[in-house]
Amino acid sequence: MKARRRKRKSGQGHSMALFPLCKTPTGPVRVTRIQLVLYCFLLSLILYFLYGRKAAASVKRPHPIFHALGMEEGQEMTDMMVVKEAMPQTPTDTPWGAPLVWGDTRNSAWRRAKFAQQGIRTGLLALMVGTYSQFVRRFLSSAETYFLPGQMVTYYILTDSPHSLDPPIELGPERKLKVVHVAELPGWHRLAYRRMALLADAIRDPISTEVEYIFCADIDQEFVAPVGEEILGDLVATLHPELYGMPRNTFPYEVEEDSAACVKEHEGDYYYTSELYGGLVSEMYRLARVCSLLILQDQANGVVAKGLEESYLNRYLIDHRPTCVLSPEYSWWDSALAADVPLQRLVSLGRQCESYDNQTREEHRC
Repeated sequence: MKARRRKRKSGQGHSMALFPLCKTPTGPVRVTRIQLVLYCFLLSLILYFLYGRKAAASVKRPHPIFHALGMEEGQEMTDMMVVKEAMPQTPTDTPWGAPLVWGDTRNSAWRRAKFAQQGIRTGLLALMVGTYSQFVRRFLSSAETYFLPGQMVTYYILTDSPHSLDPPIELGPERKLKVVHVAELPGWHRLAYRRMALLADAIRDPISTEVEYIFCADIDQEFVAPVGEEILGDLVATLHPELYGMPRNTFPYEVEEDSAACVKEHEGDYYYTSELYGGLVSEMYRLARVCSLLILQDQANGVVAKGLEESYLNRYLIDHRPTCVLSPEYSWWDSALAADVPLQRLVSLGRQCESYDNQTREEHRC
């Protein structure tokens, strides 16, 4: 009996050591094992509601681009929780040693100085069809201010409505505008599939004999800060602003094995935008020619790449890595997923509108 009493008292002592405040005026309260389990369970619930719900509320919804590209909802939420800050803010080289260009770095200043005295002739090509004529004057006037200032530049506008450029836009010295008439191309899908072929044809004649470098840009963009000689290179690509810093499994590469644009799981370093790319005339002709043939191959097989022209561009740039990669400064638009950049230099008005909800689109007349 005495031994039992000692054990009982000993058990009470341990319980009271865990809960030293569980006392009443008449003496200590006995706490059973079941009560201990309940206390722990309640404490866990309190911590979950205090911290778990707060963390969950801080996760932003994924951008509609992922819905459009057919990614699963579960995958979206997992991918969007990746912390972008884990990446270096301004890496200046790619894994294969090509420069990754940020406009205000020492390396960019050196590149500008290197090319500035060489008297380089550069072309800027844009396709303007249908309603896209509304963007041409804004595009050209902003390019006159910020695109390769002080250099010899020829603007090539491929259009089905040359009269949209009347009256002519006033250009500075050593700047020219050439209008190349193309057949009417109704429908965005048809336009996206034809652009590479049109680019190849234009480079072959007349561009190849008139300039050394050619850059292809979407017409619905605006230059808002200097874009100088730092962008020049043999083959130049621009990082997609919404996918820069994201893990490889979020890149919307073409995954349909029947498509000529298909990218395997182990392939790819970056995801590039089709808003701006360029390089030497010879390199750009090769790019446009190969991509147009891949597109024709898929059309013959009844295959449509999800990202249209951009899918074939990324396939080509995996096989032929760029010698110069432009940071998202050179292709940017305001969206929940867009990378933070030191300075926005070229802004896509079209993709900006795509990131708005319906009410905001109406306000901005998108």
